[in-house]
Amino acid sequence: MEFAIKEEKGFKYIEEGEGEVLLLLHGLMGALSNWDQVVHEFKPRYKVIIPVLPLYDLPLLTTGVKSLAKFVNKFMKFKKLDQVILLGNSLGGHIALIHTLNHHETVKALVLAGSSGLYENSFGGSFPKRESYDFIKERVEFTFYDPATATKELVDDVFATVNDRFRVIRILAMAKSAIRHNMAQELHKITIPVSLIWGRNDQVTPPEVAVEFHELLPNSELNWVDKCGHAPMMEQPEEFNVHLNKFLDRILLK
Repeated sequence: MEFAIKEEKGFKYIEEGEGEVLLLLHGLMGALSNWDQVVHEFKPRYKVIIPVLPLYDLPLLTTGVKSLAKFVNKFMKFKKLDQVILLGNSLGGHIALIHTLNHHETVKALVLAGSSGLYENSFGGSFPKRESYDFIKERVEFTFYDPATATKELVDDVFATVNDRFRVIRILAMAKSAIRHNMAQELHKITIPVSLIWGRNDQVTPPEVAVEFHELLPNSELNWVDKCGHAPMMEQPEEFNVHLNKFLDRILLK
């Protein structure tokens, strides 16, 4: 992570630039650094904020996507944020959708990349071989089109996380919560502009998931990123940023 993390009132976050707010939400196995290239591209023209989601800090009984959406709402109130453009990858997209349904007046537009909320094929709700480094390496590589994107540093981080008993229990609880909270019946209520920026080779939330989101979200556009897996802002950041720029120009010039 190239940017300084601020700590205030129990919140940790990155804040760079000035202007319209882009609020970025990372995924379950993601990190703030996943958004580095987005921050670099947009901080000259926007205020880019990334909160650290308390994936491991919630009581086990309340560990779930709804609790994280409540956290995002508290963070936005703390920062006095309104009419933000909310971006989410993977679980972050799911949280963004729930927040938007509950507090639609606070969100101007949504950007989803590899979002959960309909279907995902990640670790399958368990880690049968979590002690095996090679197994974890294979699963991290599964996230990307190009296995080389799964650097040793990234694999080491995931391996350490899933072999921490305290953390892995919460990861599994969060993953099961996401699977239970299917949003197909609720998406029609989200009428703000939505941009789906999706890896055409995503194996975690495959292309048909993006198509279903596009069909269910009434004011959505679907942009494909070729040779790209589950995290287009990491694997193909230049193309991701082109799509995001076009969407922001369109919605902000109205």
